[in-house]
Amino acid sequence: MKRADGRAPDEIRPISLERGFIKHAQGSALISFGNTKVLCVAMVEEGVPPFLKGTGKGWLTAEYSMLPYSTPNRSPREIDQKKGRSYEIQRLIGRSLRAVVDLNKIPDKTIWIDCDVLQADGGTRCAAITGSFVCLLDVDNWLQRKKIVDDTIIKDFLAAVSVGLVNDEILLDLTFYEDSRASIDMNLVMTAGKKLVELQVSGEEYFFSRELLDKLIDVAEKGVEFIIQEEKRLL
Repeated sequence: MKRADGRAPDEIRPISLERGFIKHAQGSALISFGNTKVLCVAMVEEGVPPFLKGTGKGWLTAEYSMLPYSTPNRSPREIDQKKGRSYEIQRLIGRSLRAVVDLNKIPDKTIWIDCDVLQADGGTRCAAITGSFVCLLDVDNWLQRKKIVDDTIIKDFLAAVSVGLVNDEILLDLTFYEDSRASIDMNLVMTAGKKLVELQVSGEEYFFSRELLDKLIDVAEKGVEFIIQEEKRLL
């Protein structure tokens, strides 16, 4: 299958990253995967949710939203209540990042992650996770400079990528056009140490074998390796 942007089946879209995008935040990054652009911001606040009070443990949580102009047809702002999709994605972002942060090192503090999709062309949740991890690296540096922690709170590098089966071919880092035509759609979150953090996979009027699932994971794993190399290079 020839892809509209000329990429090979197992090729990631061009990645760009601008750190320090927001002046008042401890960490921020504008990340682009091709035409998908997400602004990720991390801020540290005193206090933790009620279920963590008195435990000596910190917390990390995330919020995610699609801005009205992020898609061809304007979508209203989610002011009163999050859409189910946005709520599910922000929980995914929080879970993914908590996996690589030692929350015992930041007792009674919460790291807030805000992800705003400026432009959507597939893979927004994966871009949000990847960009947010870069924000966490800046938060980590800030915590050490302020002598709040003695050493890093980061356990390992982290990235996320999408992969799918389109016209019986496995494609990495799907655009919206490709994702909307995929028989299988998968999002994979993995560490630099090749440990799985999250795996979301489903078929659209399609069932698949364990063998095909393994092939999808193999392609996604190579994609995560490349993205983490880019994270390190861009940093």
